[in-house]
Amino acid sequence: MTLLQINTIACDGSDVFWPWFLWLLGAFILGLLLGWLLKQLFGGGAAAAVAAGPAPVKQDLTKVEGIGPKIEGLLNKKGIISYAQLSDCAVSFLEQMIEEAGPNFATHRGMTGTWPAQAKLADLGEWDELAKWQEALKGGV
Repeated sequence: MTLLQINTIACDGSDVFWPWFLWLLGAFILGLLLGWLLKQLFGGGAAAAVAAGPAPVKQDLTKVEGIGPKIEGLLNKKGIISYAQLSDCAVSFLEQMIEEAGPNFATHRGMTGTWPAQAKLADLGEWDELAKWQEALKGGV
């Protein structure tokens, strides 16, 4: 079995491995910095702008059964200001938010299960169907 052997000694007897290695490492780091700078300046390109979409408009989340002004404040602090954003939330995220809020919100534990579905109806403008559903709900459950 023949091993590949690379000679890094130049004709004059000097070792050329480390100078080349340092040049390549410097070019790699410069490329990383340039890429980061371009991303900061241009925001990740057109794909990021399309994915982000328009900024959400603040909506009255208290129209969801079980959410009052204080819970709406908690949601707003987490960046959830629209029905669309609330409908995309996982129930586990909402439960954790209520738990982190402290003992004053302990009565709301277990009530978050219908919030995303209610918010989806509100986001779609299905107000009559939402009202029918909320008549059957007791405190958001």
